[in-house]
Order: sequence, then structure tokens, then C-alpha cells
Amino acid sequence: MSEKRRLQRINYNQEAVSAPGYERKENRHPEEKSLNQTNIRKKKNPVKEMISGSEGNGELQENADFKTEGTGYEQEKLENQDRKNQQIKEMGQITLDKNSRKYHVELLTIIGEVEGHESASSQSKTTKYEHVLPKLALVEDDEDVDGLLILLNTVGGDVEAGLAIAEMIASLSIPTVSLVLGGSHSIGVPMAVSADYSFVVPSATMVIHPVRSSGMFIGVAQTYRNMEKIQDRITGFIASHSRTSQKRLEELMLDTTQLVKDVGTMLEGREAVEEGLIDEVGGMKEALAKLYELIDLQKADKKM
Repeated sequence: MSEKRRLQRINYNQEAVSAPGYERKENRHPEEKSLNQTNIRKKKNPVKEMISGSEGNGELQENADFKTEGTGYEQEKLENQDRKNQQIKEMGQITLDKNSRKYHVELLTIIGEVEGHESASSQSKTTKYEHVLPKLALVEDDEDVDGLLILLNTVGGDVEAGLAIAEMIASLSIPTVSLVLGGSHSIGVPMAVSADYSFVVPSATMVIHPVRSSGMFIGVAQTYRNMEKIQDRITGFIASHSRTSQKRLEELMLDTTQLVKDVGTMLEGREAVEEGLIDEVGGMKEALAKLYELIDLQKADKKM
């Protein structure tokens, strides 16, 4: 194309644009352009447009807010349930607060072997005293906690750790109830009687036997006397928190007619009540009912 023709075409286009009847395409229908932009915004956020354009006195807005709040509530509920499940899995502990009285009851389980200063084998079910003691301190310090329920199914374990847990339970200011399920043997006996009131299911057993020691043992009189002192601490605690005497406990410990490979006595549920170790035969229903009763009494005393 020659330079002359190119300049002619440019001048023609400029004249056409400047002509009186000419408008750019996008300027021909400004109302249509505005309407199209509004439709685009509607497509981007239809829910918002429905809410803002509704004529039902904000009904859609309220429904949307309710849905949002409901979703948050459900999420919080699921998170709380996850925390409770994790707490049960890790510690065997949970808060019971769905009862009609709205009491906050802490649940403590003592399961398997009571682990002391040395770790048990990885195959053993254990209750670690370094977990239980802080939990009991927290229960005593928390004003929202109304009572403590202890579930026991233990073979015993470390004497020092077991006595420490028993002493902590006995020193709590809130009402406490224990329930023996399966068994509460050896050092499990002091923990079972340490509560304000104790229950045992009919099929449970409790073994009372002399103190034994593992590891190096020096065969001198001082060692024997030390074992006697440990045993006296255990029987003394049991006697002071039950209806049996220390003398009767020693008789049960030294019985040679019941256990094949050990010295001591195995008591079934009703026998443990008859001997005065446990207060009553019962299960979960009876234990919770008694705990609620004790909480009621404590709250009534505080009001007086």
C-alpha cells in the first residue's frame, strides 16, 4: 500500500468517528451495560443478592445467620467430643456432666498395674501415678467439680505409688465414691477404701496378701523389720478408712489355706462387704446415686 493511500484511510476513519451520528459500540446503550454488570455481580454472589433483595423483613438474612451459627455449634460440639475421646484414650478420665442435677463429676479409672518409679513392660496395662496425682490436684482446685467417681480394676503394683494415690483421694474435700469392677488386689485395696463410700460388684475379687519385694534382697533382720513397717502402713490406712480392724487384716494376709502359690486371702464382692472392707455391693447406678446424694448433702451444709 502506498503512503498516500494509507494517509487517506486514516483521515477517513477520523472523519467517521467525529461524524454527528456516530457512537462507539459500548456507549450506544449505557442502560444495557449497567444491567449486564449488575447481572454479573448477581452471578458472583447469588446468596448475598437474595438476602439483600428479599422483601421478607430480613427472613433470608436471619436464616443464613442461623445456619452459620448452627454450623459453628456443630463444629464446636464435634471438637469437644474429640477432646473427650482423646482424654479417655490417653488418661482414662472424663467429666460426667449430663445428669439431671447438672453436677460436674470427674471420672478416674485405675486400671491394670499401678506403675511407680520404674516403668512396667510395654505389654502391660498400667495406671501411671504421675498422671493421677496432678489430676487429683486439679480436681481439688477446680470449684466447678462437684464430686469424684473412681473405677478400679487393678492387680496392684508399686506400694509407694498406690499409697500416694490413696492418700490423695482420702484428702479431697469433695465427695468421692469408688467402685470395684473385676478386681482390686494388693495395693488396690487401700485405693478402693480411700473414697468416702465404696461399692463392689458381686463378681469382683479383692486379694489381701503380705508385702513382697523384687530385685536385690539383703537377708538381715533390718530388712524384715522394714518390710513389717511397710505392711503396717498399708494395714493401718485400710483400717482407718474401712470398718475392719488392723488385726483382722493381718489375719487375712497370713492365711495359708486359700491361695495355692501365695499367702493371703481372696475375697469376693459380698465377702469384702461382710469383712468391712467395702461399704456396699452395687454397680454403676448405685455408685452414681450415692455420689449425687453426698453432693446434695455437702451443698446443703454449705447453705446452712
